[in-house]
Amino acid sequence: MRNRRADIDMAKGFAILLVVFGHLVARQDPQGVHWYEPLRRAVYAFHMPFFLYLSGLVASFGFVASGRRAFWPSARARAHRLLLPFFGLGLLVLAGKLVASRFFFVDHVPASISAGLDGLFWHTEASPALSIWYMFVLFVLSIATLWLLDGQPKRLSWLLAFSLLLCWLPVPAYAYMDRVFAYAPFFLMGAAAGFAEPRWNQLMDRAWPWALAALLAGLIGVALWGREGEQETVMLPLGTLSMLALHGAMRRIQPGRLHGILLFFGRYSFMIYLGNTICIGLAKGMMLRFISWNGAHFLLYAPVLLAAGLFGPIALKHYGFARMPALNRLTD
Repeated sequence: MRNRRADIDMAKGFAILLVVFGHLVARQDPQGVHWYEPLRRAVYAFHMPFFLYLSGLVASFGFVASGRRAFWPSARARAHRLLLPFFGLGLLVLAGKLVASRFFFVDHVPASISAGLDGLFWHTEASPALSIWYMFVLFVLSIATLWLLDGQPKRLSWLLAFSLLLCWLPVPAYAYMDRVFAYAPFFLMGAAAGFAEPRWNQLMDRAWPWALAALLAGLIGVALWGREGEQETVMLPLGTLSMLALHGAMRRIQPGRLHGILLFFGRYSFMIYLGNTICIGLAKGMMLRFISWNGAHFLLYAPVLLAAGLFGPIALKHYGFARMPALNRLTD
């Protein structure tokens, strides 16, 4: 595995900021707030494709290129890294929602333990912890790519072409398979970019301003004229543009305040991903005891929930997990 790269960490930092922004509202939209939903609709058109691209890029530097001889060791390592926190956090969120709902408002509480387990692992569109789908999907894509590629990068173009055909299929939401098919092209494009370095870097350095302009134009269109549920239609072109635009832009940022902020959040991105919805939910539940979040009140909620989602997990890692070496290593 290569050493950490600042451009990739900064890209993760930018992406995790978008993830937390998208989680400020779970199921119940605040009444009288007309600016948040268009922005979230635009964010959802590209931010997770960009994350999967970065995951595929990093995977190409390591285990994905190793071939089937390393399948079982890699699968165990991936399961420890991704499935262990997925199952552990999913069960924790399920139990936490059932308990916390007795004391204050909680979004998307399952009707029972059995209904929650069914949503968490099978009928996953109804998952009480839907926000953690990325870990399960990344595990499936990682080990499937490792097996199918078998250490031969020339196979990647065929896998990518096949995934671009399959991503349009109406796959049922069983065990997150709908998301596996929808996001496979972005993971594979990331892996292809990693195998094609430095040509990919040269392309980004030339094309990122034009790609960024096209991405912004597309996002403005989604925000102004898009409708809920249409993200899948625009996700492939906008997600693909985001790879050139955003990663290329990260490569141009010089050391300074912005560089340091993105690097900071990027290096805590996994911990923020794991804990942001829990921290947002707790902060929201506490605030709802004193003030509604409708109308102008949401202008107070938004920065508080954003700060809770970003800094709550970091504080937990520093002041809690630091005393538990196994959890601290798992969330690095």
